[in-house]
Amino acid sequence: MIKEEVRKRLGNKIKDWHKHGLRRVYFSFEPRDVKEIVAILFKELGMRFATASGQDTPAGLEIIYHFSFDKTGEMFSGRVLIKDKARPEIDSIANLFPGAEWIEREMWEMLGINFKGHPNLKRLLLAEDWPEGKHPLRKG
Repeated sequence: MIKEEVRKRLGNKIKDWHKHGLRRVYFSFEPRDVKEIVAILFKELGMRFATASGQDTPAGLEIIYHFSFDKTGEMFSGRVLIKDKARPEIDSIANLFPGAEWIEREMWEMLGINFKGHPNLKRLLLAEDWPEGKHPLRKG
């Protein structure tokens, strides 16, 4: 089964693992492991990158990377917490698959997360005259 394969392949990079229903799993990992984890899920296990979502939490800025194993309809959502809200950054995954480029641009613009190595971090949603350093999805 794919759940066991994911746990085996990601090994000690997984901080916690939570099954949410029959076909959804949430797991947490460290920001430094994002490229390795994404490469395993996408390239080695054949999952599809569905999307990523970001939010401002009391503990830091959280990104959840959602992957679908389409053969069984299972979803694997990897959570990463960026604790430094003053200078939030994480490696870009856009070089692994171009589909991540726009969602990273959105999170950069709306939450202020810097995606290191992104090929084209520029405005996507906000007006050109939007004030620099103001991120609409930040809680203050």
